[in-house]
Amino acid sequence: MAIIDEIKEKVEEGLEKAEEVVEEIVEKIEGKNKKKISRKSPKAKKEEFSKEEEKLAELESLETEISGKEKKTIEEKKKELIERAKKLSEQILEPKTEELKEKVKAKKRTEMLIPLEEYVKSGIYIGKRAVTPDMKPFVYRRRADGLAIFDTNIIDEKIKEAIEFISKFNPEEIILVCKRQTGWNAAEMFSKLTGIRVFTKKYPAGILTNTNLPTFMENELTIVTDSWLDKNALHDTLNVHKKVLMICDTNNFAKGADKVIIGNNKSSKSLGLIFYLLARGYCKARGIDAIDRIPDMDWWMKEELEVPVVY
Repeated sequence: MAIIDEIKEKVEEGLEKAEEVVEEIVEKIEGKNKKKISRKSPKAKKEEFSKEEEKLAELESLETEISGKEKKTIEEKKKELIERAKKLSEQILEPKTEELKEKVKAKKRTEMLIPLEEYVKSGIYIGKRAVTPDMKPFVYRRRADGLAIFDTNIIDEKIKEAIEFISKFNPEEIILVCKRQTGWNAAEMFSKLTGIRVFTKKYPAGILTNTNLPTFMENELTIVTDSWLDKNALHDTLNVHKKVLMICDTNNFAKGADKVIIGNNKSSKSLGLIFYLLARGYCKARGIDAIDRIPDMDWWMKEELEVPVVY
């Protein structure tokens, strides 16, 4: 029995040493993985945005523009994708957001373009469930229902930057593309006030790239309302190497944009407010005699019937 007990003790000692060695190896591996994660390039981080999340991001832009028959199927797919997206990624990069917020506060030289209450009333700060890597730095939290929320200070700063940017171009050098129906009325008013050409409902294919078309035109800047819906105009603009100002919701990629406006690009109130601020700022900067003709803010943010587009 003494010999058996001695053997048991040696076996237990051996097992304890083996466990210690395994723990050391695990710690080393975890340490290496942490280093690898911290050294990820922007490209590697972008690849983390899965195909499921990308499908969800596109569906969230298309959902107000689809026909009734398609909507039921899309909703079912959307629910499934939402569940997958939740499992894959739900964390916002807090350090980057905090850093950007501090930078905005430091750079802020004047008060907001409009009172904070007006931004809140328009819902411009309410994003979608899908958050692309490009938009993560501008999001500071999620609501209980999973919707991402933009920082209103950053929204204000981005609109100021956009006004300064478009004011460098003459009206005839700019086009605005807005396929989303909820933005049509505000886009048309924007065009009347600024003289900037607007394409709603449908963007004529090749108008910027095909010189043989009788409607061919050259522009220097394209304002894109939603990169998912207005992708043809975006691609054409990039093909001819012209500038792009893009309105980006949380589910948009900013690839190809020279400047971005962040905010809800789905609702009539939010788009109306964006076009109002751009029109007011552009007319003032360019000395266009239209300030007195600009409707008040309530007109731009009125509710509109969202009728799906039939393709």
